[in-house]
Order: sequence, then structure tokens, then C-alpha cells
Amino acid sequence: MKLFYTDIFVLPLPAGHHFPMEKYSMLRKRIAGAGIVDEKLFYIPHSATDDELSLAHDQLYISKIINNTLSSKELRRLGLPWTKQLVERSRRSSGATIDACMEAVENGLGINLAGGTHHAFRGYGEGYCVFNDSAIAAKTMIREGRVKRVVIFDCDVHQGNGTAAILSDDKDIFTFSIHGRKNFPHDKETSDLDIALEDNTSDTLYLKMLSNGINQAIEASNPDLVIYLAGADPYEDDKFGRLALTKQGLAERDNMVFEFCRKSGLPIAVTMAGGYARDVEDTVDIHFQTVKNAICMLNP
Repeated sequence: MKLFYTDIFVLPLPAGHHFPMEKYSMLRKRIAGAGIVDEKLFYIPHSATDDELSLAHDQLYISKIINNTLSSKELRRLGLPWTKQLVERSRRSSGATIDACMEAVENGLGINLAGGTHHAFRGYGEGYCVFNDSAIAAKTMIREGRVKRVVIFDCDVHQGNGTAAILSDDKDIFTFSIHGRKNFPHDKETSDLDIALEDNTSDTLYLKMLSNGINQAIEASNPDLVIYLAGADPYEDDKFGRLALTKQGLAERDNMVFEFCRKSGLPIAVTMAGGYARDVEDTVDIHFQTVKNAICMLNP
């Protein structure tokens, strides 16, 4: 098992920006300090190539990102200022999910300590998401013949609209998103399976609906690989979450996914996705327990 990190590729953000960039380095330090995994298993991922990116994105959009030719409207939609660091970090984050998928297929589990940028569409970025790492990685794995079918479990609180749109005609990749009905994005796309939850949904109902969704998704997709977006933002004190899951409920969510993969013998690549708790330490706690539980259950 390997863990891929990108926190050394830091985006310079303006003061007061909503994106919690610091959570990534905090998470890696937390994992390393806990001693739950040998530090030799932490890896810097490869930088996704233009060829890999083009599996999910238009060449024109890739060129705009690389050459800083996005319009002011496109930058506002993305929500991040353009810098050279933005380009490199976005490539590395996508590379990390590809690498995590490769590791999962070889050894059962791979972890990207970032990723989950599911609002990136084929021709534009949105909601702090530049490139869609899940779509890129899934298509890369299939193109290289590593797997035939992939299922994406998106448990971020926001619908994986970019993922759904990019993969809408791909019969080999099944998209499942469980998210807040009234949350961003306002205009939802159509995943292969969507479960939309009302505001303030708590642990019991969420876990029931997730269990139903997992079973439906697996039955419909018959996958060789799971990509799991373990968003921390369904948390009850997340600034943008609108759901009411506790940390215990989120741990049970993770364990439900991991236990299903363990029993089914399915390799799983885990990405962190969103998290905007009022106290960033809470987001780090949730991501940490995801990683810890994955290691304990799938890499004993």
C-alpha cells in the first residue's frame, strides 16, 4: 500500500480565501505522527501528462490552464487564481489518483491524500477543481488494460457534476453520487446513480441510503476497481455542508465502503475530496480517520 501526497505543491492563495490549503500538510503530518504507516510508503506522485489529461478534458481547456489564457469569467467559475503552482499541483493531484489506482490494482489499496476534484468538466473548471482526477484515472486504467470496469463512489456532500458529465457516455465507468439535494451545484448533472439528501440528514438515514446505493451501483457496474471520494464535508459543522453527520457517522460511512470492498475482493483507490469545517482540525480529523480505517481494514 502506498500513500501519495501533493502538499509540497502549495497554491499561493489570497488572504481570507475559503479553500483550506493547509489541511493537506496537516493531514500528512498527522498520519506520519500517528505511526500507523511506515513513512517509506509516502510517495510524491507523477505529474499527469497532457495525454492523460486529454482522456477527460478538451485540448483547448488544457492549453488555457497551462498557458494562463483563461478568461476572467472562467477564473471566477474556477474560484482559484492562476499561478504556475496551480498548474503543477493540479497535474500532481491527478497523477496521484492515477498512481493510487495503479497501487490499488496491484496491492488492494492506494490512497491519494488530496484529489476528489469532481466539479471539473471537460472544457472548464469549477468549484476549486481544475482537472477531474477521478475521470482521468478511471479512463487511464481502462486504456492501459489494467481494468475493464470502474465504479466511482462519490461521497462528497456536493454532487460530482463534472464527473457525471464527462463520463455520461462511458459504459465502462459507473458514477454514483450521494449528496445534498439543495447544495452546490444548483444545476445538477445526471450520474448513473444519484442519491440526493435533504438538509440536516443525519447518520442513520445517510448510512441506510448509502448502503442501498452501494449495492445498486455494484450490481449495475460489476466493477474491477472502486474509486472512493471520501469527502469530509457531510460533517455537521462544515461551513458548506448542510448535512448533519457526526464524526462517528462518517467513520461508519468509510467502514461500510471498505468492508464491502474487502468482502468483495475489490481494489479501492481513496481520495479525500472536500472538507470546510469551521475548525480545520475537524476536517483533518475526518480525513485522518478515513486513512486510518482504510489501512486497518484493507491493509492489516
